[in-house]
Formats: sequence, structure tokens, C-alpha cells
Amino acid sequence: MNLLRRILAPRRVRRFDAAAGGRRWDARPAFGRVGPETLAASAPIRSRARHCYANDPYARNGVDAFVTAAVGFGIKSESAHLDDAMRDALGVFFARWSERADAEGRTTLAGLQREIVRALKVDGEAFAAIESGPDGLPRLRIIPAELVDESHTRDLDGGGYVVAGVEFNAAGERVAYHIFRDRPTDVFASVRPAERIPADRILHVFEPLGAGQVRGVSALAPILLRLSELDQLEDALLVKEKISAMMMAFLVDTNGTAADSPFDGESAGSILESGLEPGTMKFLPSGWDVRLSQPQQAAQSAEFLAHQIRAVAAGLGVPVHLVDGNLAQANYSSLRAGSVAFRQRVEALQWTVLAPQFLAPVWEAVITAGVLSGRLDAPDFESATGDYLACEHFPPPLPWVDPKKDIEAEDLAIKAGLKSRRQAVAERGYSVEALDRERAADAKRERDLELTAQEAKANATE
Repeated sequence: MNLLRRILAPRRVRRFDAAAGGRRWDARPAFGRVGPETLAASAPIRSRARHCYANDPYARNGVDAFVTAAVGFGIKSESAHLDDAMRDALGVFFARWSERADAEGRTTLAGLQREIVRALKVDGEAFAAIESGPDGLPRLRIIPAELVDESHTRDLDGGGYVVAGVEFNAAGERVAYHIFRDRPTDVFASVRPAERIPADRILHVFEPLGAGQVRGVSALAPILLRLSELDQLEDALLVKEKISAMMMAFLVDTNGTAADSPFDGESAGSILESGLEPGTMKFLPSGWDVRLSQPQQAAQSAEFLAHQIRAVAAGLGVPVHLVDGNLAQANYSSLRAGSVAFRQRVEALQWTVLAPQFLAPVWEAVITAGVLSGRLDAPDFESATGDYLACEHFPPPLPWVDPKKDIEAEDLAIKAGLKSRRQAVAERGYSVEALDRERAADAKRERDLELTAQEAKANATE
């Protein structure tokens, strides 16, 4: 009996339900290796993401909100040299170069930072070429992602290999990029082969999803399908509301005598053509009834749309009010709590992606070129390279809901030794040396004009 019970008893299997099979998992295919999956999906996702960013208001608002939070008026890079005079000279030199950093002459370094982050979110990756300007200093040129030859994948002699236009050596280090020299304005791609450009002249900025990823994938990937369905749903609801707004009436022959009814031809036309006005009373012949069209309203459509928009905001990583612009349900506590999580996400991108992949290499290229060209006097550059190339980055502070408390908290941090004045001033886009000089000039001008004494006298009189 015990043997029979053991045979008929259900078999116990140790397993993770998430790794099991069954009908509920049949519609969800598995995700393969990160490298091949991202390479196969990056191009079609990028095309759809660009269309979505250009046409969908929620995607445009969410992406622009993230770009503004990450860059603002520009992330300021400051020298970390130990000598005060040299640190000031390096800062002034880089600030002047920043005004003409764009190879196309359209914007400043801050504008290029915005383009980099926008491409990072929409395309999934951003490329910038370091070119030599007419004055011998570097210039940055943004390269569209499609100009990096995605079809170029092969093995090389000596153990090197090329994957989607990115060349690696045998140790797995990036050594070059294969880039088409097409003009970004060309409608059709040319048949010219891609040009091999050393990796130290190309800045490739992207946030990898996992190990082994070579090219980036748009941050809009989790929400593209949802945005497409949401757009279709809104169109359908709009058409439905248009139809509901139309007054439609149907004349019904209640006794089935329409063929013999005198209410036909001219009589029917006179009733319909006379129109309806407030307070109008219409008489119908015997046997006829009027039924008005009353389309059923979807009472929960608004809540369902709001839920979908919240999902879009979650996919973009921004608070929902930055996507739909709706602050009706927001209050001080909810806005502040949402801002804290948003700040953390933005800071993670700034320090783990932008700083090492874009900001630091740009600083090194500009300072090195300045020293080699003789524009910067650095006699001990080769023996103390770390001092000259060391830098700090100060993103603009994200404003809180209450600016007064933000200033008070910053003042307390400085007094407690948790933050320096130089750091606080740099975060606002200024140089502490220049600020102190301006403050000293203001104080001297007040003394020379006796403004302080006059103000004190005026206050005493009052």
C-alpha cells in the first residue's frame, strides 16, 4: 500500500518557478546573451525611438526632462592641480576653450553635453570625434550612431576582432572605430568603405545593460510598444468623443406602416431641414418615434490612460509629472520624495557614464593639446602629468521644491566641513576665484562711493 501511494503521489521537483515552463511563459521568449541580443536590436530600436521622440509628446517631454536634469546649463570641469595659480590658469584656459568646443561652431561644450545625453537616451549611444581645430586645439564633432559601421564584424590577425564597427585587440581593448565618412545630411548611404579611426580620437558614450555589450540600446526600448499602443488608444478615444458629440436621431416606424404613412418625402424633409433650436417642439405623424444615439462612455478611460503614462514615466526613469505635466495630484511631500529618487538616478548617470566616458577624456585632450602647443606653461608636465590632468566635475544642482531650504542646507554643509565653497560655486557654473574677485571689487566700490555709510545713515534715520 505504501509503495502504491508513493507511485501515485505527485512528484516533488526543486526548482525556481521563474525558470519553469508552462503556458504562462510560452508568450515570453528567453533573452540570450547580452552582446548578440543588443547588436541585433539596436538599429531597429534606434529608428523607432527617433520617430517616437520626434512625434510623441510623452517621450519628448520625458527625455528632455532627463537631459535637462543631467546637464542643465552645463557640467563644469575644474582642475584639481595642487598649485592655486596653476589651477586657476588651467580653469581659465579650459573655460575659454569650452566656448568654441563645437567643430561646427553652433554651440558650446554645454550644448554638446546636451546632445550627448539626448543621443544617449534616444539612440542608446553617442559618438564624438576629437578633431584638430584651426588653432591647433581639439574640437568635438557629434557623429550619428548609424555612421559607425554596424555591418562590419570579423576576426583579425593576431587575435583581434571587429564587432559592429568597433575594433578590439587580442586583450579585448578598444583600439579603433570604423566610421563612414558620409555627410549626416545624405539621404542614401554611400558605397565607400568605412575609415579606421583610432579609439583615442573617438568618444563612445553608452550605458551597458550587461557584460559583453559593444553598442548601446535606446532607453526608450521598454516603452516603445506601449507608447505606440497608447497613441492608437488616444486616437480611438478621440474619434469616439467626436462621434458622441454629434446629435444623431433615428426615426423608427413603431407599427410597421411606413409604406402607407403620409410621413415621407416632403414631410420628412421638412422636419429634418427645419433644424433643432432650444425650446422647439416637433410633431411626428402617428406611428413614428424618434430615438437618439447615446454612445456608451468609457468611465475608466482617464484612469487607464493615467496608468499607462505612469508606466511610460517608470520606463524613462523620470517622475510622472515631468512626462505629462500634470501636477493636479501632486503636493510638497510627493514632489520632494520623487525628486530624491530622480536625483539619485541622474547622479548615477553623471558619475558612472558621463564623467569617465566623456568629461574626463575631453579635459585630458584639451589640457594636453594646450601644453604641447605652448599655450599653457607647464615645464614639469611630463613628470607631474597626474596633477595637470586631474580634474573634478561639478554638475549644476537640481533645484528642490523649496529653494530657501536648499540654500540653508548648502550653507550648513559648508560650515560643517562637508562641502567647500569652491565646490558649491562651481556647481552653479561659476569660478570661486572669479566670484571672490567680483565680491572684493563690489566691496571696494561701495567703500569708494561711501555706499555703506550712506545706507547705515539711512537706516538710522528710518
